[in-house]
Amino acid sequence: MGGRYLVTGGAGYVGSHVVKALVDRGDEVVVIDDLRQGHRAAVPPSVELVSINLADRRQVADVFAGWKFDAVLHFAALSLVGESMRDPLRYCIDNLSNSLIVADAAVKSGCLRFVLSSTAALFGFPKRIPIDETADVAPVSAYGESKLMVERGLDWADQVHGLRSASLRYFNAAGADPSGQIGEDHDPETHLIPLAIGAAMGTRPPLTVFGTDYPTPDGTCIRDYVHVTDLADAHLRALTRLDRGSCRFNIGNGTGYSVKQVMDSVERISGKPVPHSLGPRRAGDPAVLVASSARLREETGWSPRFGALDDIVRTAWAWHSAHPKGFGDRG
Repeated sequence: MGGRYLVTGGAGYVGSHVVKALVDRGDEVVVIDDLRQGHRAAVPPSVELVSINLADRRQVADVFAGWKFDAVLHFAALSLVGESMRDPLRYCIDNLSNSLIVADAAVKSGCLRFVLSSTAALFGFPKRIPIDETADVAPVSAYGESKLMVERGLDWADQVHGLRSASLRYFNAAGADPSGQIGEDHDPETHLIPLAIGAAMGTRPPLTVFGTDYPTPDGTCIRDYVHVTDLADAHLRALTRLDRGSCRFNIGNGTGYSVKQVMDSVERISGKPVPHSLGPRRAGDPAVLVASSARLREETGWSPRFGALDDIVRTAWAWHSAHPKGFGDRG
C-alpha cells in the first residue's frame, strides 16, 4: 500500500520528476502549484493539481483538511540568484513565509515529515572542495539566504513540534526523465546545459562563456551536475531516512565538469556545434563548485545512475529535440 504525499511546486522541473517517481512506485500524490513557473502538462493525469498561492494560509490549510498526508515535499520557491540580488526582500519574504505557512499547516494537521528542496547556494565561496555538510554556511545571495532561513525555521519546528525535516542541498540539476515524458522548461532559462543545447539547435541565441581565465584546466568554471532522476531518487530515500530524525544532505555527482566540457558533450551527443562567444567573468562566480554526497550515500544507499556527463546531456538532448517549445503551455 503506497503513501499519500503533498508536493508543492510539483509542476516544476525537479518537483515534476519527484512526482513521477512517487506515482511510478504506487503512491498517491497531490500537487500544489500556481503554474507561474510550472506546467500543467508536467503533472500526470492521475495526480490532483491544486492551483493556489501558498501565501494564502486558508487555502493551504484547506488542502491539508481535505487529505491526510504522510509527508510534504516542498519545491515551490523563487530560485534565480541574479533576480534575488535585484529584489532581495521579495525572495526573503516569499521563500521564507510561504515555506513556513506550509510547514505550519503540516504540523497542525499532524503531518510531521517534511522534505525541503534547498540549495548549494548556502555555501557561498567554499573554503574546500568537495563541499560536504560540515562546510561553512555563508550565502552570498538573497536566494541562498532565504533557503537558509527556511532551514532554520524547520529546525525550530522540529525542536518544538517534532516536525522531522530533510534539507536536500543540491547543486546543478540537469537532464530529463529517460522516458522523455517530462524535462526542463524554464522561462527565463539560466541553466548551462539547456542553453548550450538551444544554441546547438538554433532555438536559442549563441551561448556566452563567462570567463576563460579561471584557475581550472581549461580556464572555464567547473560545476557539479546531478541528473534530475537521481535527484528524485534522493528525495524518496530522504523520506525513509526521516524515520530516524531530521537530516541534511548535499547532493551531487562528486565530479565536476567545466563549461567547455559541457559544450563538448553537447557537440558529441548532437553532432552539431555550439555557437558561442567569450565574455568576462560574472561577479560572484566561484571557479569550482563540487559536492560531496558521501553522507547521503552512507545513510541512504543512494548512488547516481546517470553520473557521466554524456548520459546527462543525452537525456536532455532527447527531451529538447522532441519538445523544441518545451511543454508549449505559455501564452
